[in-house]
Amino acid sequence: QVQVVESGGGLVQPGGSLRLSCAVSGNIFSINAMGWYRQAPGKQREWVAHITSGGTTNYGDSVKGRFTISRDNAKNTAYLQMNGLKSEDTAVYYCNADVGWYVYWGQGTQVSVSS
Repeated sequence: QVQVVESGGGLVQPGGSLRLSCAVSGNIFSINAMGWYRQAPGKQREWVAHITSGGTTNYGDSVKGRFTISRDNAKNTAYLQMNGLKSEDTAVYYCNADVGWYVYWGQGTQVSVSS
């Protein structure tokens, strides 16, 4: 049994910052890539960022330069530092973890950007 749990969402004003966490637990030997996605109301799920086990990162064009993905392999946890938030960043943010034989997803955490 593997669990992926996101946390850190909330309401923030435009221009503000939030840091999301994604903790993976359970019967795992190692975690390969981890990723963040988001889904706004009425829209398809959008890829946000990705980090490999070695720390190589990639970002979607809409967040490049504002968001930073990182991970702590000892804690099986990934983070998403979000700066310069805009109203269009409002969405449910989901994390996934590739443990080799399967990709597990969390339940999501709501991020709302509004004045």
